[in-house]
Amino acid sequence: MTKVLITNDDGIDSPGLVTLARAALRHGLDVVVAAPHEESSGTSAGLTVLGEEPVAKPVELEGLPGVPCHAVTARPAFIVLSAREGAFGDPPDAVLSGVNRGINVGRAVLHSGTVGAALTASANDLLGLAVSLEHPASDVLHWDSAEEVAAEVIPLLLESAPGSVLNLNVPALPPAELGPLARASLASAGAVQTRLEQADDSAEVVTTVVDGSAEPGTDAYLLRKGNPTVTALRSVDEDPDFDWPAGR
Repeated sequence: MTKVLITNDDGIDSPGLVTLARAALRHGLDVVVAAPHEESSGTSAGLTVLGEEPVAKPVELEGLPGVPCHAVTARPAFIVLSAREGAFGDPPDAVLSGVNRGINVGRAVLHSGTVGAALTASANDLLGLAVSLEHPASDVLHWDSAEEVAAEVIPLLLESAPGSVLNLNVPALPPAELGPLARASLASAGAVQTRLEQADDSAEVVTTVVDGSAEPGTDAYLLRKGNPTVTALRSVDEDPDFDWPAGR
């Protein structure tokens, strides 16, 4: 039986964690849940441990009877590496990360803890899936839509070669209003810019998300059209096309 680790960067209390676990259970997978004990968004593939050493505390999550669940004092990428070393039983074959509150699109996926967990899995020859759900202004999150689309994509992931990683984004629509699942490229939209603002003797770092333009065929563009999008990502690797100076 294929074993999967369910983790996230929104923390152990996020409904998205249960949503993704339920999508995996539909396929009869051997599921274990291990997630940060607190919010860990924007941590990318950081390996921060909160405290002198990581602590995993067994918890029960409503809606997941019989599924082993752990709240961990560490970031999602650290949890993935720990799982690979057997911290939560047999090492997983795949890591499913999410469902994140808010989409992860474009080049800004570099900074996402949700995507960082999936990329960490990929870098260690495991399958990785990051799932994110659009957060509308109304604050009505369609977790049922995320579960339906994730359940559709999980078999695609499991049929992929070891190290494959997919990034799935789901629009803020009920299941009946979703467009078809679309393969998408990364948009240039979503790039994160920071600047340093100084006032008197104090300084503040301000982070803003720049919308930019959503090119046709990209994740940001297709999401606006109501399509869930899936993008195959590549983890860290050498660049064979780099133009080295002569003699180097």
